Amino acid sequence: MLQAIGLTSTPSRGQAPAVDDLTFDAEPGCVTALLGAPGSGKTAALRLMLELEPGRGVTYFRGRPLHRVPNPAGEVGVVLGDVPGHPARTVRGQLRMLCAAAGVPVSRADELLDAVGLAGLRDQPIATLSLGMDRRLALACALLGDPHTLLLDDPAEGLAPREADWLHGMLRSHAERGGTVLFATRDPKEAARSAGHVVTLDGGRVVADQDGADFSRTRLRPRVAVRSPQAARLAAIVSREARAARRSVEVVAEAAGNRLSVYGSSCAEVGDAAFRHGLPVHQLADEVGDMRSAGLTAAPAGRRTSGDHVDAASRTPRPAARGELPPPIRRRPARGPLRPVRYELRRLFGVRTTSVILGVVLAVSAGLSVLLARDGRTPLVHVIAAWPSLLPLPPAALGAGLIGALSFGDEFRYPALAAGRGSVPRRLGLLLAKLAVSGGVALLLALFVALASAATLRVVYGGSLLDVPSNVASLAVSWSALTVGCTWAGLLAAGVFRVTTAGIAAVLAVPVVMVPLVERMPKVASTRSMSGLPGRLRDLAWLQWPGEADRWVLAGARIVAQPVGAALALSLSALTCAFLLTSLRGRVRW
Repeated sequence: MLQAIGLTSTPSRGQAPAVDDLTFDAEPGCVTALLGAPGSGKTAALRLMLELEPGRGVTYFRGRPLHRVPNPAGEVGVVLGDVPGHPARTVRGQLRMLCAAAGVPVSRADELLDAVGLAGLRDQPIATLSLGMDRRLALACALLGDPHTLLLDDPAEGLAPREADWLHGMLRSHAERGGTVLFATRDPKEAARSAGHVVTLDGGRVVADQDGADFSRTRLRPRVAVRSPQAARLAAIVSREARAARRSVEVVAEAAGNRLSVYGSSCAEVGDAAFRHGLPVHQLADEVGDMRSAGLTAAPAGRRTSGDHVDAASRTPRPAARGELPPPIRRRPARGPLRPVRYELRRLFGVRTTSVILGVVLAVSAGLSVLLARDGRTPLVHVIAAWPSLLPLPPAALGAGLIGALSFGDEFRYPALAAGRGSVPRRLGLLLAKLAVSGGVALLLALFVALASAATLRVVYGGSLLDVPSNVASLAVSWSALTVGCTWAGLLAAGVFRVTTAGIAAVLAVPVVMVPLVERMPKVASTRSMSGLPGRLRDLAWLQWPGEADRWVLAGARIVAQPVGAALALSLSALTCAFLLTSLRGRVRW
């Protein structure tokens, strides 16, 4: 059961609140429509229920507010618009990615594809879907966690009648299985056809709270729509003849002067009256009209006044205590994925961008290594890394930085984890998953570039060029650290500034800005050695590690002591602090 109590939005300066003390309930086993004209507060009310906007009030989902529900995906499914997914991701890939976020088996994606009729389009990119198919995908995303409650904002808007009927059939099926369904709409006829309970809003307040039968009887009546240049004369004639025959007929003049709505009569009777008196008629049709559009402003029976609260056992409103203010609603950060590593792997490899970047980097690196080895003056290390002196970074480091920047940049551009928020959840679990996955991809890229360059050189120039240096281990560590550091710099910068270009700029700033700054720092001659550093670190941290690890600690220290290593370490430290500071403002959680 859904109970909304005292929902009130925070008003803009000089304006009334979009939602003002809204109280109603939606019971399980029934489809509830939130009806209102554009600007009546429907969308704002849904966002307050989902704690997407600040305000006051509380919404209980089976007795608990949303922020106290351990797994929101298993309690509430939401459709607030189009699917916020990467346009190149396939339908099946989108659902598989969100399965990891919701913590459900990946087989759930195929089940829902069959349920919503998208099995034949599972390999189609999201960008190619029609509006009806996109709405089916949105419903499938909402149903992933098998939620009890569904909240939908104007789900049938823009759909063809057949698609709209299918959608409302799915909503009724969910309600028949014991679920709660609440959808917002501006169309009274849609509410009458599809809902068993209708809550009508006007100016952010409840003006009517009725079951479907009462709504249809009091708000919707059959009428005869008439258009005639002699509308006033025809109205007087129809009314006079109805009084003479003692029939209950109501004639209402529409805003346009040549239109009439006749209630309680038929097309034949109105047409005969016009014919007998020689009045022209340009339109004569049976319709189902909305009484409110005819200027009737009296609230129908069952109206719930603002300021009343809902009794948990029935729809009977109970007055709020005098002077009692509903609790504040804070805009809370979005939840992170329940399986962050799986989510990040499916997000990263669910589109072709990652594969294209890896392929381009490998091809460019192989070509550059051949060109660099031709003159014989470039050191072998730079030849294998495909790092000419004209480039600030080798292609592998640039590609790794781009992959890291896209890791957070695409999240902000296509916020699949935070629909309706436009942001990415600041969760340590998600951050660590992104660091681990992007770092692993960067290591693989560094390895493949070295192997591809070596194989290309062996084919082009023979094996005599490839002499393994004695310090190959330290070179491998330096090469891996460079690529991983660049991907992490791009990832953190994109997470701080919420855009991919910021991550790319942070990667390029390491050689262009940070390295010159490090090189210009005053150098002090010293004869001191770092040979005792591992032992001192062991004593400081009270940790015991194998003696073989001392060599790796010293190698890492020497890498950081180099200009590029020092610049990269400084950049990563600054970006990490910036990310943590921006996250702490939103009370970062796991």
